[in-house]
Amino acid sequence: MSDGGYQRIVVKFGTSVLTSGTPRLHRPQMVNLARQCADLHHRGRKLILVTSGAIAAGRERLSHPAPSPTLAHKQMLAAVGQTYLMALWEQMFTIYGVHVGQMLLTRADVERRGRYLNARATLHTLLENQIIPIINENDAVATEEIRVGDNDNLSALVATLAEADLLILLTDQPGLYTADPRTNPTAELIAEVQTIDETLRRLAGGSVSGLGVGGMVTKLQAAATARLAGVDVIIASGQTPDVILRATEGEPLGTRFPATQSHLESRKKWILAGPRPQGCLCVDNGAKTALQERGRSLLPAGIIQVEGQFQRGDTVTIQAADGRELARGLVQYSSDDLRRLAGQQSEAIEAILGYTYGAAAVHRNDLLLL
Repeated sequence: MSDGGYQRIVVKFGTSVLTSGTPRLHRPQMVNLARQCADLHHRGRKLILVTSGAIAAGRERLSHPAPSPTLAHKQMLAAVGQTYLMALWEQMFTIYGVHVGQMLLTRADVERRGRYLNARATLHTLLENQIIPIINENDAVATEEIRVGDNDNLSALVATLAEADLLILLTDQPGLYTADPRTNPTAELIAEVQTIDETLRRLAGGSVSGLGVGGMVTKLQAAATARLAGVDVIIASGQTPDVILRATEGEPLGTRFPATQSHLESRKKWILAGPRPQGCLCVDNGAKTALQERGRSLLPAGIIQVEGQFQRGDTVTIQAADGRELARGLVQYSSDDLRRLAGQQSEAIEAILGYTYGAAAVHRNDLLLL
């Protein structure tokens, strides 16, 4: 963080924040959030908003029809609610003389390299023209196969796309606790998290309000992704006075997750934010050491098992023998090829396959350690 505070900030508003616990979008709360963002905008900061609430807005607009479990019904509510929600945000920001622009994203927009670059270019162009992007998942058309699934993880992908300094996840809780504060009076707020491990994941319960898709679990997932891309993450309550302004200036609020490394180069950012892994390479301890301690490529000799079906250029995870994910990368060979090459020396690749794409199964330039 620079001396002047964070300069490029992604703020995610949960449904419970926008409704303030009511069945409707809470206008005073939305005005308050818009005021804080506009204040930062007029001071030269770059703001990107990820907003939940489309389905809740659709229910409000249609006089709160009974919830339906069908995907088509939810997409209908999202289609109605998305325009209504954006119209409200437009009204709120017009009060403060700020232009906003809508972007609807699905996972396909970051999985394909070309669309990833286009989405990134659109974001940067909006910011360069003093327009605040307001982003939501395209729920009206998205299927399970192309959905990110929740706006916490979407906001982490957006922070990666935008090369942000800070991601603020606003929710109806002050942050992450040592236990469930709803049932345990001795629960304490965790001010800062250095390592996201299984113990911490167990502390994260489900959605508190029942109004949104995500709970603390998805916020931890989002934090893990964003930190790897060099983004600090803060989980805080949307009800805290001037929470966006104060967090952006570095005031300790909520639970903070410091970035684990500086900004990644563009290609590795895409590996992190883009395609879902199509398979898994399980490696031996020698390969694990070579990857983690020597910065080496993954060679076929270190592979002990190949899982899934994938093609050359697809994203795969690389796991240790104990199942822990070590890295993610783009493979040089297909799954069928790597099953034949597993455990073999690189010098034998051409003799085994009849051709070669090089000595590495995953080259270090296409590999991101986790």
